[in-house]
Amino acid sequence: MLPSPIKDADSSFILPDQTCQRFTLAEIESATENFDEALVIGRGGFGKVYKCSKIGSMSDVAVKRLHSMSNQGAHEFESEVKVLSKLRHGNLVSLIGYCNEVKEMVLVYEFMPNGTLEDHLRSPDLSLSWLQLLKICIGAARGLDYLHMGTSTQHGVIHRDVKSSNILLDANFAAKISDFGLAKVGVIDQTRTHMSTAVKGTFGYMDLCYFYTGKLTMKSDVYAFGVVLFEVLSGKKAVDSTLDEEHWGLAAWAQHQIKEGKINQIIDPRLIGQISKKCLKEYVSIAGHCLHTQPKHRPTMAEVVFKIESILSQATESANSVVDDDGFIFKLRSLFVGKVADVNAPIGKDTDESFRTFTYAELVIATNGFQDKKHSPTINESIYKGWVDEKTYAPTKYGVGLAMYVRKMEIPTRKDIKPEDFNHPNIVKLLGYCLNYHELFCVYKLISGITLDKYLYQESRRTSLSWVARLKISIGTAEGLLYIHKRNQPAYSQFKTHHILVDEDFNARLTDIGFDTHTFQLDAYYYAAVHDESDTFDGIRRHWLREDGFAIKSEVYAFGVVLLEILTGMKVYDGRRPLEKQKLVEWAIPLLTDEVKLRMIMDPQFQHNDCPPKEAFKFRSTYFKLSSTKT
Repeated sequence: MLPSPIKDADSSFILPDQTCQRFTLAEIESATENFDEALVIGRGGFGKVYKCSKIGSMSDVAVKRLHSMSNQGAHEFESEVKVLSKLRHGNLVSLIGYCNEVKEMVLVYEFMPNGTLEDHLRSPDLSLSWLQLLKICIGAARGLDYLHMGTSTQHGVIHRDVKSSNILLDANFAAKISDFGLAKVGVIDQTRTHMSTAVKGTFGYMDLCYFYTGKLTMKSDVYAFGVVLFEVLSGKKAVDSTLDEEHWGLAAWAQHQIKEGKINQIIDPRLIGQISKKCLKEYVSIAGHCLHTQPKHRPTMAEVVFKIESILSQATESANSVVDDDGFIFKLRSLFVGKVADVNAPIGKDTDESFRTFTYAELVIATNGFQDKKHSPTINESIYKGWVDEKTYAPTKYGVGLAMYVRKMEIPTRKDIKPEDFNHPNIVKLLGYCLNYHELFCVYKLISGITLDKYLYQESRRTSLSWVARLKISIGTAEGLLYIHKRNQPAYSQFKTHHILVDEDFNARLTDIGFDTHTFQLDAYYYAAVHDESDTFDGIRRHWLREDGFAIKSEVYAFGVVLLEILTGMKVYDGRRPLEKQKLVEWAIPLLTDEVKLRMIMDPQFQHNDCPPKEAFKFRSTYFKLSSTKT
């Protein structure tokens, strides 16, 4: 390694000596194994990028080699070295060193294991949540703000090529701005609003004012970042020539949707259900301001950082408020210490996390041609019994291996299917799925058991459901719902007792989970206390998921009603009961406030046996906590 300062003859910004390492070509060739194609992890206008396990004393680095035919030349190379050597910030990629020898121009960076933001946005199965995306936007915005505010007391940097492919993600998905080959360094002077320069950048991200006038300002970066914000929200490319001409440019299309009041049309379907109405409005507002035709009306990057941080704070609070940090599960457990332990031990976590994407032909084999067709009593869909290998889930002959059932439904628009959403002992395990044209087939592990409504309401089974067993079922159900809710997803359009599968040891598992619960048809008897804009027809409220968490909070309320059914052994509605008792919630609530009156609604089979009144009185307090959930 050799010390080698680089001087910039075009400005007063001078690179101090020995600010980064200068590698010899021999060291570069050794690290890249003579530029082995097997080590290539990326290609761009500059050339190829190689991942190297070691160079000098550094491990895990990315080596970017300038191609001899690249449009970028020595000037861009020197600009990158000069700028990154001077800059040090947590949201800027770190330049380790460079090589400029025998017509080879090479840059050595810290390695970013999670690739680029563009990689994730273009991926068919977006793995990043809305909260993660907001954090990435904040990190990138902080990096740009640092550039604009000055790397010293006098100098600032305009990146000039802000785009999602130049936002790298480290092992913790922290965002880092990269590629400073087009960056311009200039004196920060409030009396000078721009610098005149040759127009360079990437089409689709380029500020039109800069494009037409050649006047470059920091607000040009702000414009490009606005395009990135809409990329994040929509999942669309900045420019997509495969679409109709009016949809080619994301910036123009997004602005048109805002003008028409159709901001919901901008959202990536994979993010629907994760973004509250308020957060969406504020996010679109700041992104739209970044794209203002007049640079002076665009926000500074500092203002963008502040605004997105505020949106993240709101989004985090909304997500955390959906469930009370395991509160209602803890309450159920703590009130009855030692009671649940009297029943057989709770089910263990299913450690088999394998997941299979089935072909339609495999499902035909596994189900013996879909011959064993059954109609689900809980959902208006057909299910088919079949068999797969216990380890690989490959289809087997009928009756051999692991019993499973296939559920056929329409393709969901709300989100992608993720196996981790079902990896919980209190949720029926999803083994895999098959996408066949406009049909979705989900494959579940077949669990023997009886739904809770049958335990509660069938006379032949009521005596087997003791107070302790009901507690265990309640806790298991709550844990299953909580797991789903912590992933910021509702599970059902209508959560009821027949969605709870109970095995012979009284372990509860949630079944018939929905994938497309964006529009809810809510049973008024389970959701009577939840208020939102809705219309009512034949006793059914039809709600649109207008705010993040509405459906989840409605579900939590419905769980409270299920607790009331467990306590009383009565259906939520029964027209055979006396008129004043037909609607369980309306009849029972006044009686829940008094310990003596509580005996009137407790299930007669255990109120004099294993359920002391004080414990039942505490149990009903949990119902009150859940039923007070507001939207």
